[in-house]
Amino acid sequence: MEMDYHAIGGRVARRRKKLGLTQAKVAEQAEISDQYLSNIERAVSIPSVEVLMRLAAALDTTPDEFLVGTARSEGQAWRSVAEQLRPLDARQLRLVERFINWTSGEDI
Repeated sequence: MEMDYHAIGGRVARRRKKLGLTQAKVAEQAEISDQYLSNIERAVSIPSVEVLMRLAAALDTTPDEFLVGTARSEGQAWRSVAEQLRPLDARQLRLVERFINWTSGEDI
């Protein structure tokens, strides 16, 4: 499955604007720089799974909304998962990403 980073960035920007939030506010909540958020919204930078989880939590939605354009209603469960991912190092996050891909049936 090929990721459309322009669409992902556009969905992040639309959600942020729908909530009336600035890039600086969302970036602060997601613990990233506002320049990085701007780059994600313009598809200049490709966000990691961890960053997408943080953005979803900051924007009160699920990563589904950014990845495929639909949000699930279990927002609280996603916040819990996002919080659990925060302390993981790069190797652990790659393992989690591979597990997610495996459980969703996507190629690793």
